[in-house]
Amino acid sequence: MPTKIQVIFYSMYGHIYKMAEAVAAGARDVEGAQVDIYQVAELVPEGALERVGAKAARQTFAHIPLATVAQLPEADAIIFGTPTRFGNMCAQMRNFLDQTGQHWLKGSLIGKVGSVFTSTATQHGGQETTITSFHTTLLHQGMVIVGVPYSEQGLLNMKEITGGSPYGAGTLAGGDGSRQPSENELAIARFQGKHVTQIAKKLAGK
Repeated sequence: MPTKIQVIFYSMYGHIYKMAEAVAAGARDVEGAQVDIYQVAELVPEGALERVGAKAARQTFAHIPLATVAQLPEADAIIFGTPTRFGNMCAQMRNFLDQTGQHWLKGSLIGKVGSVFTSTATQHGGQETTITSFHTTLLHQGMVIVGVPYSEQGLLNMKEITGGSPYGAGTLAGGDGSRQPSENELAIARFQGKHVTQIAKKLAGK
């Protein structure tokens, strides 16, 4: 039986999408992993997206299917990606998670692995608070939280400005969104995907 991994993200300008692809690539390095990528539904009106330049950027990942709440129990692990909004997850991800009440009632996600990665505009823009506050929801669902241990040497990189913490991978987008994920950030994301999948595989006895 494959170890089923779902990477579920929201991305406005593509930064989190690129990180999601790296996470998925790492997960696929684990033998027997079945990895699927999904995005959550947009809530911002199309006109507003066009005004801020996000409409064109979102076309690069328009092919990614939308996640549904019903699919979540099928996974052995779910790795969530969200940009930061004032130190918390974005509204689109919050809206998606707020629809999981029936899973909470039934205990459908208890024992499944959960993990989070993020992006911020600035170096100290809330990467850690976004991930740790996201963990609260995962704990209410009874999920087993996995982060990024310091065996990933990219967390110790002091030669450049970089995202990423023991809580999860992260990237710095810049105030104008012009900075793309660095190789160090992508390496941490790949590590996270692989690490989460390895643990999920063990827990599922596969």
